[in-house]
Amino acid sequence: MNHKKLYSIYLLPTLLQIIFFAAIAGLFKKAGFELGYHSFLGMLLIVLAGISSALWGVIYQKNCHGKSPLEILKEFFDVRQPMQVYLFVIAFLVIDFGAVIIGNGFRIGSIWLPFLFFLKALVFGGIEEIGWRYSFQPDLEKKFSYALATIITFICWGVWHILFFYIDGSLTSVDLPSFLLGLLTNSFILSALFVYSKSLWICAMTHALINALSQISVNDSGIDSIMLKVVCICFALVLVYAVRKKRQKIPASEAKHAKEFEESNETLHVYDEKNEVDN
Repeated sequence: MNHKKLYSIYLLPTLLQIIFFAAIAGLFKKAGFELGYHSFLGMLLIVLAGISSALWGVIYQKNCHGKSPLEILKEFFDVRQPMQVYLFVIAFLVIDFGAVIIGNGFRIGSIWLPFLFFLKALVFGGIEEIGWRYSFQPDLEKKFSYALATIITFICWGVWHILFFYIDGSLTSVDLPSFLLGLLTNSFILSALFVYSKSLWICAMTHALINALSQISVNDSGIDSIMLKVVCICFALVLVYAVRKKRQKIPASEAKHAKEFEESNETLHVYDEKNEVDN
């Protein structure tokens, strides 16, 4: 894998696109234009900036892995995953939101509200996974360890989010230390799930669930929440280590069977040659 392509075709264009629209947003704000989710111009900038990671993820996959947009779309909605993968998703979510569950709980005004938040988060958040977990980090892990690749992805993803928050106007209201801790935790959760499942849908769905649950959570920034996020990160590291260790044994086993098959073929070939000589 040529890592220069990873940076030149994915990372650099993704960041340049959102920087460009952040600069445009800054000029409009200075000129007195109202931006954000309540204006057409604001929504236009949010969408054009927000699709950057997905857009360049698709372009990267097309150029470097030969995957068409239709193939990626099918993987994005491929819900047919093993039950144990969904159980790991639930486990991560229970740990991540454990402080909310045992504390003040979730604020649910309507039974349809979490579902609507999920659909919105899938469109506005889940598509980010096409870039960060589906394209960027897996190829980054070919050069760096899982933990280091996750931290590098977190830093790039964090810069991307801060620029996005500036564009949508929420930067001044974001508690950055708390947000960045959550983002670091999510980076480990999502990347571990991708290592385990190799599923774009699982990452997109989990991302959307985290965003949706965060919107209806009631105060999860205490010390217990921080401790549980550390547990999540440790859980992710253990899961990846276990998966990689298990998969390392498979090639050795397959190589052994292949060698035995090759030896049996050679024996058969020698036997055939002997018969031909005798005849």
